[in-house]
Amino acid sequence: MAVKVDLDKCNGCGSCVEACPADALSLDGDKVCINEDNCIDCGVCIDECPVNALNLD
Repeated sequence: MAVKVDLDKCNGCGSCVEACPADALSLDGDKVCINEDNCIDCGVCIDECPVNALNLD
């Protein structure tokens, strides 16, 4: 199960992209995109997101 993003909360700051050890995240304009094949469910991005837009639920 990959990390999910709440696009209404995401502000495109890129903190999660820089923190991701699996290079599973990227920015598409002002929103984060998740490559589910690369995501290792580590949760590092969740801890880095300042607006709580990411979760593993």
